[in-house]
Amino acid sequence: MENINDVLKSHKLTQEDYQNILSILGREPNLLEIGVFSAMWSEHCSYKSSKKYLNGFPTKAPWVIQGPGENAGVIDVGDGMAAVFKMESHNHPSFIEPYQGAATGVGGILRDVFTMGARPVANLNALRFGEVEGPGAVAKHQRYLVRGVVAGIGDYGNCMGVPTVGGETSFDKCYNGNILVNAFTLGLCKTDEIFYGRAEGIGNPVIYVGSKTGRDGLGGAVMASDSFTEENKSLRPTVQVGDPFAEKLLLEACMELFKQDYIVGIQDMGAAGLTSSSFEMAGRTGSGMKMDLSRVPAREEGMIPYEFMLSESQERMLICAKKGMEEKVLEIFRKWDLDAEVIGEVTDTGHMELFWHGEKVADIPVQPVSEQAPVLDRPVKRPAYLDEIVGVGIDDYEPISNQKAFESLISSLEVVDKSWIFEQYDSMVQTNTAKGPGSLDASVIRIKENGKALAMSSDCNPRYNFIDPKGGAAAAVMESGRNVAMSGARPLAITDCLNYGNPENPEVMWQFAQGCYGIKEACAALNTPVVSGNVSLYNETNSVGVYPTPSIAMVGLNDDAMRILPSSFAKEGNSVYLLGETAHEFGGSLYMKVLFDKVRGVLPAIDYAKELALWELVIEANKAGMLACAKDVNVGGVAIALAKMAAVSGQGIKASVEAKDPRDIFSESFSRAIVEVADEKGFLAMAEKLGVKAEKIGVVGGEAFTCNDVSMELSQVQEIYFNRFKQVIEQDI
Repeated sequence: MENINDVLKSHKLTQEDYQNILSILGREPNLLEIGVFSAMWSEHCSYKSSKKYLNGFPTKAPWVIQGPGENAGVIDVGDGMAAVFKMESHNHPSFIEPYQGAATGVGGILRDVFTMGARPVANLNALRFGEVEGPGAVAKHQRYLVRGVVAGIGDYGNCMGVPTVGGETSFDKCYNGNILVNAFTLGLCKTDEIFYGRAEGIGNPVIYVGSKTGRDGLGGAVMASDSFTEENKSLRPTVQVGDPFAEKLLLEACMELFKQDYIVGIQDMGAAGLTSSSFEMAGRTGSGMKMDLSRVPAREEGMIPYEFMLSESQERMLICAKKGMEEKVLEIFRKWDLDAEVIGEVTDTGHMELFWHGEKVADIPVQPVSEQAPVLDRPVKRPAYLDEIVGVGIDDYEPISNQKAFESLISSLEVVDKSWIFEQYDSMVQTNTAKGPGSLDASVIRIKENGKALAMSSDCNPRYNFIDPKGGAAAAVMESGRNVAMSGARPLAITDCLNYGNPENPEVMWQFAQGCYGIKEACAALNTPVVSGNVSLYNETNSVGVYPTPSIAMVGLNDDAMRILPSSFAKEGNSVYLLGETAHEFGGSLYMKVLFDKVRGVLPAIDYAKELALWELVIEANKAGMLACAKDVNVGGVAIALAKMAAVSGQGIKASVEAKDPRDIFSESFSRAIVEVADEKGFLAMAEKLGVKAEKIGVVGGEAFTCNDVSMELSQVQEIYFNRFKQVIEQDI
């Protein structure tokens, strides 16, 4: 082995880590063993910087079957059915190689779900790009990244036959050096047919199934645990290559396997490949394992044990089968034209023993590697920039007419329709999509088996998190829950993807800690526990980090799939109400960003009781048949929410909204919604009982959009809303 200091540096291990390894092994490690420790103790696999703050997340509720710690979270959705879901990041790979990075992100999250025994039925994605407008090199590169990421997501999901039913896409210069690609998958299974990533039972065989192992993705987990610099931005060999057709075969083979009583546990080979899957399966039960790496199916010649253990080749699973059932398991996978080999067995030694053509090449205690990775207590420091931005608001700038402000805001890429993106995704395959992309707010699928519906929404406002990392994270939980409630579903649980900068920077660590506190507070107050998630750190290039971006995906249940609320106007003549209270709140707002290019101010006030009352009103009024549509008010305020509802429905509105300051039609106060009411008397009585302010602001109909002193022909609103994004993103083609 070369100089140990060089080896440690290339594996992102410290001298302290090395002393810890010496203590665990009682001897010097070989290169293979260092590679295993490096992968398992990487930020990506061990959560060593974040674990301190993740402890204490609310994770339990009567409907939670499985919380964090498994491949995905599981909740009960009634009648013996369970929803299995998780969100993961594939940020670094997607920045290096957008098509394969995004495609393998989708493939990985799909495997996390179907390894639990659930058939994937819906995908979402949360995408953040840099500046895409203009002729410059940065904008041109960002447009290239958008096109590559969208093609990768679409191709993989479409080949798998899993609908991409929604998501969110936003743009900010803070992502110029580090885009974010977060993928979410939800699957369905029976509550008594859930499978876990466990290996136990002495002598039980360990079976490798799926595609052959190559050298692609080597070092991927370690790469994802480092910042980008000019030197390492071209790390293409660390990006995996996906094969959705192989994964489709793997999915169907697994679904067939799950109908039989052949296995003890199964685990996806994700980050760190065979290393993480084997150590985690044994680590969860305190077992040991022997594996013969010379029996692992190889795609390339001359591969060595180090490469077999650390390759991140896609479309692979590790199975712990019941003794005597080996041939039956192998038969299923070979029938689906997949590789399948018995490569080891479970032991009682508590060690991972690796062999290569009969020779033992590694012997590592499992527990210290999988369950006792170093937990770092990194320094934290409140960022200095917060003092500079907190006291500055829109009243410090020259007033702009509401008409001019509206014309700028409605044209913002954050507001306009992204059909250029989602039309590349099959959103209707499986025929269960009741509310798909472009319909505003949450996406909804029906559950064929019980006549209910699942609503899901992914949300985060990075500007809110920049000016107030705790409040911004809490606001993301509220926003995702509010979107779900607007469809008539009751929010039940979240999965998260916490994207932050370099944890070695105390200011970033402070942002992360505050974000976790915000999620804990909001999830506890709103009774929406965290059941799964992912942390992505080191989202930084040349010492410039992204805004704190804790993506939150909320899942909720509607007891009646026939009562799914749309989010755009339904019927001419119906009354439209604004629910909730509007204050003069523009901290982190789209108004400040678009008109003054500033991200500053104080976050709008958070009141969880008001938020819950709003949810309850919309959910119960929908059950009673009082509502024709509902949409939350968020980015751009009431004026933008109404304009989007008009554009999507093709129906105008003349709205008059109470506003102490004329600009408050663009205020972003929380806990508000716009509803179209079919039964006014009953609805107002319910609103009063629940303590929710309800202000009648107009009636659906006409050929124009009007909100106070703002007006525009409906056809012009639609022209901007539906065509602007395509014009920007296709300008190089």
